[in-house]
Amino acid sequence: MYEWVKALHVISVIAWMSGMMYLPRLFVYHAQSEVGSDKSETFKVMERRLYRGIITPAMIATWVFGLWLAFGFGIVDFSMGWMWLKAALVIALSGIHGWYGSLLRSFQQDKNTRPHTFFRAINEIPFVIAIIIVIAVIVKPF
Repeated sequence: MYEWVKALHVISVIAWMSGMMYLPRLFVYHAQSEVGSDKSETFKVMERRLYRGIITPAMIATWVFGLWLAFGFGIVDFSMGWMWLKAALVIALSGIHGWYGSLLRSFQQDKNTRPHTFFRAINEIPFVIAIIIVIAVIVKPF
């Protein structure tokens, strides 16, 4: 059972991170679209479906399978610093997920005031965090 839970956790993480990197890219193009245009309305649908249909369920699955791995199999040594770093970064990613949801709502209501360059910059945040998590989990540097 452990291998199945681990596989489902990794699959969930991949889906979550893919969406977390793609949503800001959609925001880039949406920010360049004229409010009320067909293009803008199409981005609203794409963003909403990505956030609600893929990213949020993937985040929930990541948490469920991750907690199951941590507490259900007794394999995590909480005295190791890498585990605490991973936990803090997953919490940070979850907060970014919620922040992306608020950005999505501003687009949905045609109230976005940020330029496309802002969304290009935040596009990299989840990837950098994911890199640190992978290194912490695989290398276990502390």
